[in-house]
Amino acid sequence: MSAYVSAIIVAAGGSTRMGISDSKQFIPLLSHPAIKYTLNAFQQCRLINDIIVVCRKEDIRRIEHIADKYSFSKVITIIPGGSSRAESVTIGINAANEKCEYFAIHDGARPLVTVEEIERVTEAAFKTGAAALGTQVTDTVKIVDEDNMIESTPLRSQLRAVQTPQVFEKKLYRLALEKAGGNADSFTDDCALIENMGGYVKVVEGSYENIKLTTQIDVIIAESILKLRKEK
Repeated sequence: MSAYVSAIIVAAGGSTRMGISDSKQFIPLLSHPAIKYTLNAFQQCRLINDIIVVCRKEDIRRIEHIADKYSFSKVITIIPGGSSRAESVTIGINAANEKCEYFAIHDGARPLVTVEEIERVTEAAFKTGAAALGTQVTDTVKIVDEDNMIESTPLRSQLRAVQTPQVFEKKLYRLALEKAGGNADSFTDDCALIENMGGYVKVVEGSYENIKLTTQIDVIIAESILKLRKEK
């Protein structure tokens, strides 16, 4: 199956936990800004028709420069985001081409996603309407009460750490946003919007390398992974 897919790259968040004043999208990884790797994966993916970047207003020109420098021709729109992730995603989908049939929503600060991962999760969404990358949880997870006392232990075999991209059929995602109403900001990811309206999301096996840049240790890990990929 083939359909028109718009990638919505959400890059408007702050860098509080990273402990820097600049946007983490521009953290250098092997001398290249992090978002260069993010955009390159979507540029190279045959299933992605265009890319919309939602970022801080002050970052627009810098991302325009990166798109021009690396010839990311699929980047058609770079627009300022909102005060929350949910608002930024909504701004992004509203800017999509009217021909768009699916949204591939991705965190700009996940620069290690691969073309193959994007293809797998997008193809799954073509079949199910909604899909997300995820990995099996390796640690035992505990549910605790307000006093930090363990209440229960969910089955590890049923737990997944969900990543992005998360890919949704356009009408389904818009309906989920409508159902969420003013509570959209309370959902921690886009899959939760679908769950909220009683829908289902297929989890596609991702990679433990598809990390999000959140703290300084993530930068060290990301550069190590990129070096290994370069050697291969």
